[in-house]
Amino acid sequence: MNGDYDVVVVGFGPSGAVAAALLGQAGVRTLVVDRTDEVYPKPRAIALDHEIMRVFQNLGLADAVSPHCEPFTPSEYYGADGRLIKRLATVEPPYPLGHTPSMVFTQPPVEAALRRHVQALPAVDVVLGRRFTGVEQDAEGATVHFDAGAVRARYVIGCDGASSAVRDAVGITLEDLEFDEPWLVVDVQVNDKGLARLPTTSVQYCEPARPCTYVIGPGNHRRWEISLLPGEDPAYMATEEGAWSVLRRWIGPGDATLWRQASYRFHALVAREWRAGRVFIAGDAAHQQPPFLGQGMCQGVRDVVNLTWKLRAVLGGEAPDSLLDTYAVERREHVRRLTTRIKEIGAVICERDPARAQARDMALIDAAGGTIRTVPRQDIIPPLMEGLLASGSRAGTGTLFPQPRVNGPAGPALLDELAGTGWRIVTDLRTAQLPPGLLARAERIGMLISIPSDAAGFSSGPHRMQADELDGVLARWFARHGCHAAVVRPDHYVHGVADDGQGLYDLVAGLADTLQ
Repeated sequence: MNGDYDVVVVGFGPSGAVAAALLGQAGVRTLVVDRTDEVYPKPRAIALDHEIMRVFQNLGLADAVSPHCEPFTPSEYYGADGRLIKRLATVEPPYPLGHTPSMVFTQPPVEAALRRHVQALPAVDVVLGRRFTGVEQDAEGATVHFDAGAVRARYVIGCDGASSAVRDAVGITLEDLEFDEPWLVVDVQVNDKGLARLPTTSVQYCEPARPCTYVIGPGNHRRWEISLLPGEDPAYMATEEGAWSVLRRWIGPGDATLWRQASYRFHALVAREWRAGRVFIAGDAAHQQPPFLGQGMCQGVRDVVNLTWKLRAVLGGEAPDSLLDTYAVERREHVRRLTTRIKEIGAVICERDPARAQARDMALIDAAGGTIRTVPRQDIIPPLMEGLLASGSRAGTGTLFPQPRVNGPAGPALLDELAGTGWRIVTDLRTAQLPPGLLARAERIGMLISIPSDAAGFSSGPHRMQADELDGVLARWFARHGCHAAVVRPDHYVHGVADDGQGLYDLVAGLADTLQ
């Protein structure tokens, strides 16, 4: 193993594979290394959302991934006495990002599709069966050592999991956000007899005696996450005998086949630093959270999407190295805020004191006015709050920009398919409302997109696109946030919004100055 690279990615799980795919797609010379030779054959992650599916779409992988995904069923929370106390579900279409907002998926074939895609990219080298052993940094780059050879790189990304050797090598430590509980996770392939006995929605059993979660996966895949009681041996509970001992409430060996069972300690941990010189960490190397919203893999993909577009800009001379500092600023706070919300949900689920559990149930029912309302899962995901965002606290800034269906030259298409994933300036203002010089300014940033078009139809040029949207998704977004234009980053987060043409001009000019 030798040579020089722009980026070395250590770890070829979902986060590392997406990082390598995004870099390789942009022509960045990348090496990705993993100590294992094959995709792990059993499911670990089970949930993804529309933000992540949009990333797969941008990579050209939506068609390869979709067959292994299904919409997430509603999740119903039942309290100490079996009453419904909370309900989460998916928003109704048209979907804001162009994909089903919450999905379950089968991890091994999705991860295999990602790997095949990366291995086919000319700019990426993949080396398997090699272990990272250390890294040295200097003013020009980093020397990355493996158990067989070393390479030079300008930057390194550690996507090597919860026990990250990259994190340890650069001295990054984890902050404990005070959640630590033993749980058993069991994945099962259920037959028709067993399916007839099981709930038709996913369920959170918020029972003091033994809190547990039931998730409906794709096809006949079902998952239970079951809290372990004091005195229970995690090693025994992860045996077939131990798993069936707690599954018998719902099914028995005649109803299903065990696919995977493992004991875990659910943690809430976030790295104190996400960058050490030329070395970054992402995914489980940077954070771990309880699985109550199924956000573990999603968080890792968000990390590398945030980081890789900034690396591309710096490596291409389009932005200063200081842009890379915004990675930690943005992702650390986002992860902390979402993990806090996950912990709050965990506190609802995991209350062990019967009296407090009864009080919790009554408080949730009273807060709902006696009737439990369905809450969209996506309402729980926070926006970005700091980093490369326009000054001020305008509504919409830091949120994910929608992906409406628009009229394309060949018929209806999702916006990204026509506009790409660079910087975009999107407005519903007419051309006459835009100040002179805006287009020239915009050309230095990205593409100016006008929706609706000045004349019905579709037109496009090197730096300008005009189209009509088809479902009103974008019109509702502008109305909800009280604006008429947005500057959108390559990771689809909103840099800033404006009310009129002059405000948009000022926003674009300010961004151009920031990126110089």
